[in-house]
This record gives sequence, structure tokens and C-alpha cells, in this order.
Amino acid sequence: MSQDDVFCKIIRGEIPCYKIFEDQDVLAFLDISQVTKGHVLVIPKEHYDNFLAAPQEVIHKVMDVAQRIGQVQIQMLGAKGVNILTNCYEAAGQSVNHFHVHVIPRYEKGDGFILEMKDNSKDLNLPMIAKSIKDQL
Repeated sequence: MSQDDVFCKIIRGEIPCYKIFEDQDVLAFLDISQVTKGHVLVIPKEHYDNFLAAPQEVIHKVMDVAQRIGQVQIQMLGAKGVNILTNCYEAAGQSVNHFHVHVIPRYEKGDGFILEMKDNSKDLNLPMIAKSIKDQL
């Protein structure tokens, strides 16, 4: 586990940030690259490479803060909705190897953030995929 990623440096105060929330376990701050106005990152203070590596109690604390921030973004910033997401590994878009959740307020189509899901299921064996996942849970 790397303790030298940019988020660990922010936690240690080596890199400044615009803090939104902080307690003993969680830090939330404005993303330096604002996808939309008020885009916030929520991170645990203890280092975990990503969501899949973090213990459930840490995930719960981070998501509690993310939910509260999303509620405030709608109430105070006039957002019409919120995307709450986390990326795991480079193939999914993770660029900092420290568990973090993006809370992205949404104002209208064309507001700077695009999340597009296409139906690619026509050539897939859905029953087999479901069974292979289900059997490992």
C-alpha cells in the first residue's frame, strides 16, 4: 500500500485542499478538477488502494459523508441530481490508488459530466454470467 499518493499527502497537510468535511476517519474536499460546480472527493484517512480493498466499516463512514454532501449540494448549490461513484483500478478510470468517492452535483445535460451506459448484452450468456458471480458470493 502506497502512503505517498496525493491523497495521503493531502491528509498529512503536505498539499493544501479546500476542505468540506473532516473527522477522525474521513476527509472530504473539493476536487481540484471540478467536473461540475461543487465536485467533492470523500476519502478515508487510512490508506486503502480502492473500494474493493477497504473494510465495510470504512466504506460505511465514507458513504455516509458522501450522502450528506450530496444532500447539501442539492439544497444549497441548486443541483438537480448527484452522481456518487468510485473507480476501482486503472481499467475503470482510477487515477489515484487511494479509495475515494466522487460526489458530483448535476445541474443539466451538458453540465460537464457524461456517464453513458450502452446495452451490450445481445451476445452475452446472461444466465451463465449470473451463475458465475452468484456462486462466488
